[in-house]
Amino acid sequence: MSNVISSNVGYPRIGEKREWKKTLEQFWAGKIEKDSFLEQMKEIRVNHLKKQLEQGIDLVPVGDFSLYDHVLDTAVMFGLVPERFHYSGGKVSLETYFEMARGAKDAVALEMTKWFNTNYHYLVPELDGIIPQLVENRPLHLFREAKQKLGIEGKPVILGPFTFVKLSKGYETGDYKTLVDQFVPLYAEVLRELQEEGVEWVQMDEPILCTSIGDEEMGQFKEVYQTLKESCPGLKIILQTYYDSLERYQRVLALPVDGIGIDFVHDRGENLAALKRFGFPKDKLLAAGILDGRNIWRSNLADTHSLLSFIAGYVPSDRLIIQPSCSLLHVPVTLQNEETLGTPLIDALSFADEKLHEISILTKGIREGAGTINDDIVQSETAIKNLNESPLRNKIEVQEEVKDPNNVGRKDPFHIRKQEQAKYFSLPFLPTTTIGSFPQTQEVRRQRLKWRKGDLSEGEYQQYIQAEIKRWIEIQEQIGLDVFVHGEFERTDMVEFFGEKLEGFQFTKYGWVQSYGSRCVKPPLIYGDVKFKEPMTVRETVYAQSLTDKPVKGMLTGPITILNWSFVRNDVSRYEVANQIALSLQKEIEELEANGIRMIQVDEPALREGLPLKSENWEEYLKAAVYAFRLATSSLQNQTQVHTHMCYSDFEDIIDAISDLDADVISIETSRSHGELIHVFEDHTYDKGIGLGVYDIHSPRVPKHEELIRNIHRALEVLDADLFWVNPDCGLKTRGIDETVSALKTMVEAAEQVRAEMLMKKEG
Repeated sequence: MSNVISSNVGYPRIGEKREWKKTLEQFWAGKIEKDSFLEQMKEIRVNHLKKQLEQGIDLVPVGDFSLYDHVLDTAVMFGLVPERFHYSGGKVSLETYFEMARGAKDAVALEMTKWFNTNYHYLVPELDGIIPQLVENRPLHLFREAKQKLGIEGKPVILGPFTFVKLSKGYETGDYKTLVDQFVPLYAEVLRELQEEGVEWVQMDEPILCTSIGDEEMGQFKEVYQTLKESCPGLKIILQTYYDSLERYQRVLALPVDGIGIDFVHDRGENLAALKRFGFPKDKLLAAGILDGRNIWRSNLADTHSLLSFIAGYVPSDRLIIQPSCSLLHVPVTLQNEETLGTPLIDALSFADEKLHEISILTKGIREGAGTINDDIVQSETAIKNLNESPLRNKIEVQEEVKDPNNVGRKDPFHIRKQEQAKYFSLPFLPTTTIGSFPQTQEVRRQRLKWRKGDLSEGEYQQYIQAEIKRWIEIQEQIGLDVFVHGEFERTDMVEFFGEKLEGFQFTKYGWVQSYGSRCVKPPLIYGDVKFKEPMTVRETVYAQSLTDKPVKGMLTGPITILNWSFVRNDVSRYEVANQIALSLQKEIEELEANGIRMIQVDEPALREGLPLKSENWEEYLKAAVYAFRLATSSLQNQTQVHTHMCYSDFEDIIDAISDLDADVISIETSRSHGELIHVFEDHTYDKGIGLGVYDIHSPRVPKHEELIRNIHRALEVLDADLFWVNPDCGLKTRGIDETVSALKTMVEAAEQVRAEMLMKKEG
């Protein structure tokens, strides 16, 4: 019998029914005391460990749980608190922790950005002039808790020094090596204390090894991990990578650690090819990520067992660990409560708990032979076959249309469209607008729930939605905005709304995943061919436009964002699915234009997050993303102005692709980066309409007038004032009414002041 080990890389934080989120928000609202909050969080955390034990997992991770974000956890462990939060040293208080995450009255929150190429968002540590120090050994505390409560020897999970520093800000590129070295003695102390506590295994996450990485940095990797290993010779360190193939396979495998975690799912076959070509060292364990930790489809156990058997030909099973490809943070918790999903779909799904069960089955298959899991193999093959052969995945008319789409691209170039749009809309200099959504109050959610339960008729619900639209059109008139939106009160989520109205999508009851902080999303399942059924946004947008002479934007979510924020079928190319979505949106956009809506915003906030980790793979993705966007918007007349919106990301490397989208106006979130995105436009000329978000909507604080004046002036230093728009960072769905109105009034006043100043200069 083999001694192969089963393991998990990380577990979802939020709970089966979002207990984690609800506890957080109750604490923030002052409804529960601090001690009660911490006790409830401990109960949730311990329950997650217990569930993994019950699934038969040998190495259960501890320390992957967080009260907000694991990168923030690492920052506060090392006392990296920016000066504006008035930190005086020692263990970082819970109050300061959440101020860093959410902002305070006089202190903006840490910048937020995408975690590699996922839909999770982390808080960016600020290293500006701060000397790191170990103020709390958080992994040690959580290891002790797991041992005390459940008697288990957990596997502490720690974000490694290279990835942590690389994801931080506040230093020059040339200082990177020095900064990493500065953290080494602190990490060594963390590991020494874990060793003294009797910890056997530690997981050091270094996904940065799956990005483009040079010889010098690899040399430093060896030096640093040699130092860490020497500081704790009795501790077994697993260097964990994920989301792509190892950039420097041979050099990574030569690092002085006890095991290497490798992703065999999202590696494009490159890790497996490297294993076949170069083998695997005899002095290390291989933690093989063989189940998809980022998607929700059931594994074909026959294929996965064959993959493991192939790997076992290079790595003896007593040096093999079987685990998901990455943390299960990216998938929902369990299928147990999804009683509304029918066959053949539900039989082909696998959430976090089910994936751990699959890990246990595969571990048994390697330990005891494939014959012992034959029934499980047959069940998985049958479930997948039934879905693939169903009519849901075989709509010939959809597949034929994707093969032969209409011409892709607008009729005339931007400079011609711009002139026609200027005459049609007659907007003022520095026009003001919002990104799309307005506050979804408890009453809005309550009315929607009543409608979904059948306690409110369709007519009554539409009457309520129209009343909200009318109220906010009047508010926008009072604020003085130049371009309006209807507010999206009929929508729960910007992807879910469209998925519910297109063929080929399915929704779960509790299929939530964490996006950022307590913000959870419920991604749709794209399980079949995508097809337009009927208009989705026309009724509300046309009604809003009937109430005002100001332009009202039609609001849609773009094809790549719908793709990247969904769980996508894995039996066909993702790009084929993107084009099916684009053709469906094209029909909706044509309906809006035919009904008199001449500003249409097609949001692509998730465009950059789908970018492969390695630059050599970017071209294929960006070409497909641009194609899908242009396919969706290609049939519009010149007078119809296409807007798009993108969220917090580094855009410098893809600015050409953004321009190639050929949107007339783009808005980009920038305030949380404290204006750093503006530097991109110092080196790159952008020749279309653009709005850089002038205030952060993720914080409840109302921006000061002088802040907005400064942000607008800073943007106009590098952007053409004739093309510049003034808008918030993002949609206002999660904000309160009073703070939203106050912030927008301040924004409009700031825009009017700058507008007046610049017009006076022109006249002078």
